[in-house]
Amino acid sequence: MIQFLRPALLFLLFLVAGFCSFLPLHAQNADYDSLRYADETHLRNIRQLTFGGDNAEAYWSYDGKKLVFQRTSIKDGIPCDQIFVGTVPVSPSEPFTYTMVSTGKGRTTCAFFTFDNKHIIYASTHLANEACPPVPDRAKYGNKYIWPLYKSYDIFMSDLNGKIIKQLTHSPFYDAEATLSPDGKKMIYTSTKDGDIELYIMELATGKETRITTTLGYDGGAWFSPDGKKIIWRASRPQTPEQVAEYKELLAQDLVAPTNMEVWVANADGSHARQVTQYGQANWAPVFMPDSKRIIFASNHEYKRGFPFNLYVINEDGTNLQKISRDKGFDAFPMFSPNGKKIVFASNRNNGGTRDTNVFVADWVE
Repeated sequence: MIQFLRPALLFLLFLVAGFCSFLPLHAQNADYDSLRYADETHLRNIRQLTFGGDNAEAYWSYDGKKLVFQRTSIKDGIPCDQIFVGTVPVSPSEPFTYTMVSTGKGRTTCAFFTFDNKHIIYASTHLANEACPPVPDRAKYGNKYIWPLYKSYDIFMSDLNGKIIKQLTHSPFYDAEATLSPDGKKMIYTSTKDGDIELYIMELATGKETRITTTLGYDGGAWFSPDGKKIIWRASRPQTPEQVAEYKELLAQDLVAPTNMEVWVANADGSHARQVTQYGQANWAPVFMPDSKRIIFASNHEYKRGFPFNLYVINEDGTNLQKISRDKGFDAFPMFSPNGKKIVFASNRNNGGTRDTNVFVADWVE
C-alpha cells in the first residue's frame, strides 16, 4: 500500500546493479520447496501463484480463502496496475485463477478486503482520466527513485464483480494506501490533503476521520495490528536543512523519494509513536505478525548499493532482528493469513532472468 517500494523500483535497481538473480523457471505443479533458498528455515512449501508481469501487494481476505493483488502486464494489455482477486488453492493440483475487479481504467493501487469478504477497497485514478497517468521523468532528479503522488487517486469500495458501490475519499489530493482494522470498521490511509504526507483513520460507517500523524516526512503503508490495539507504518524523517528542502521541493511537485524509510509503531489512535528500526536506507512494507508483538518487514539495509531486498523479523522494541528470506533479488509485501499458518509475499525469484515480480504463498514455520 503504496504498501510498497513499488515493483518499478526493482526494475531500476536491476539497471543500477547490473545483474539478475533467479532460479530456474518452474511450472505451476513444481516441487514447491525448490522455490525456497537455503537458510529460509521459516518458509515451507513455497508455491508460486502468478507467472509473468508485475504482481504485488497481495493481501488475504478475512476468511483466508482469497487474495487481492495489483497487476501490470503489458503483453496482456494491462499497461499499469489494476486490481485482481483470486481464490487461494487448497490442493497442489488446483490452479490459482484470478479476475480483474477494478475498472480497467486509470491506475489503481493498494487493495484490501472488507470484513464481509464480499467487497474490496482500493485507490484509483479513473475518475480523472481513463488513461494511465504519466510516470515521473527520473532523469530530472539525477535518476533518483521517485514516487508520484497522483492527486487523482481516491479510494473506492467495490464488490467482487467490479461494481463500485461507494467512493470513500473525495479530496483533490493524493488519497491511497488504505487498509482496514481487524473488525473492518476503520480504514487507515495516506493523504496529502493537509500539505504533508500524513496518516488518517476513517470510520467507515460514518465517514468521520482523524489525522494521526503530524511530523514532517512521508507517513504511509499503515496497518493495524491483529489485536487492533496498535498501528504500524513506514516513515521518512528529513532532518538536515538540505533533506528538508529536498523533501518539500519534491512534495510541491506531488513527488516523494522513498529511499530512506524506517518502521514506526503507535497506539491505534496514533499516540505514543515510536521508531522501531534505525538501519538507514529503505525499511518498509511492515506488518505485525499474528502475535501482535513481532514485526515482519522488507529492507535493503545490508547492501550499500540498495539491493537486494529481503524479509526480516524484529521485536516491537527493535531487538532480535532475524533475516527471513535469502533471495538475491527482491522479496517484499508480506502478510500472514488470518490463522497465522501461511504467508503471502511478492518476489522476483524464479522469474527466468526477466524482471517479473510474482506472488508466492508459503507455510510459516516458527
